[in-house]
Amino acid sequence: MKLVTFDPFRTLGLPGVRYIKPEHMQQHREELAAADWLLFPGYWQIHSLHYVLKRRIFPSMSSYHLGHDKVEMTRALQTACPDHIPATLITSADSYGLSQILDQWSFPFVAKSVRSSQGMGVWMIENRQQLYEYAERESVLYVQTLLPIVRDLRIVVVGEEIVASYWREGSGFLNNVSQGGRVRTDLPVPEAALSLVSGLARYLDINHAGFDVAMVDGHPYILEFNRLFGNTGIPDLSTRVSEAMQRYLLGPVASPASDTSVSA
Repeated sequence: MKLVTFDPFRTLGLPGVRYIKPEHMQQHREELAAADWLLFPGYWQIHSLHYVLKRRIFPSMSSYHLGHDKVEMTRALQTACPDHIPATLITSADSYGLSQILDQWSFPFVAKSVRSSQGMGVWMIENRQQLYEYAERESVLYVQTLLPIVRDLRIVVVGEEIVASYWREGSGFLNNVSQGGRVRTDLPVPEAALSLVSGLARYLDINHAGFDVAMVDGHPYILEFNRLFGNTGIPDLSTRVSEAMQRYLLGPVASPASDTSVSA
């Protein structure tokens, strides 16, 4: 099994992996064309690698395309599972878009940048002035209902497995661990959330993502998913991720041999 990675840090622990710098991709075209899997390319690489070289890519093309920004993601999720997405409006950052929001929405609500992660680019909008300031910064307006929650779930999918699930609880508006939220493993994770994420990931062929899920009166709502998620939530998460990747890419029996060679 020939594996080529473009991100050595996300493939630590995988046996027989060859690292090639993304910017040197064209210098190694024959090697890439002969690989069984190409791992963690940059978004700018995937069309050449998949459509031209016809190689299998991990994470999947669906993970890349649907997770590219919140507009693509939300529209796909609204089509796939509309009852599990918070009410969301995506509109233009102009007078028409602002009038839509002011006519249809009541303060407070959540506003997001369409390309952001780790809780960055997320704001609570409580008045007109905050809405106008948000619109000045963005080219697309993305607003979402403010759910009555004090914590949310992170559910991590790798391959076809859920490798971790835990609550995140913040002291303020955001629950992200990177924004000061704390992990809660003492609370049970609802089966409804696990079932929703597992079924949706399989249906959409999303095979490497951290799903953020809110529970409201026992009903799960998917807030978003991140193709490149952090491993700081629980101590052994990086090991779980690596082992699940190995099972998915190499099958149940993998060679212990390891090639850590690096191409400059």
